[in-house]
Amino acid sequence: MSQKVVYLSDDTFENEVLKSDKPVMVDFWASWCGPCLALTPIIDELAEEYSDKIKICKLNVDENQKTAMEYGIKGIPTILFFKDGKVVEQSVGLVPKDYLENLIKKVIEEA
Repeated sequence: MSQKVVYLSDDTFENEVLKSDKPVMVDFWASWCGPCLALTPIIDELAEEYSDKIKICKLNVDENQKTAMEYGIKGIPTILFFKDGKVVEQSVGLVPKDYLENLIKKVIEEA
């Protein structure tokens, strides 16, 4: 588990994500979700490599249903990319690391 991944809750979401001064990637996940667990090491690697440019976060949808509902999360894992408090990119399902890296680079370049 990377020390650079920020674990969110309904209470911390606004400050950590919507008010962030840099882009934010949020992984909506659950502990019972196989694809979510398979994505965890990729999220950890991305946090280690890109934490200076983008904030990498995880939000457990079972424990934080309010935020998951607000963003219409229907399937997990869902990854949303935020910039200036708005969703600018998203990815649904288990995807390879290079796919997420390309989204990160796109979001960073547009920042």
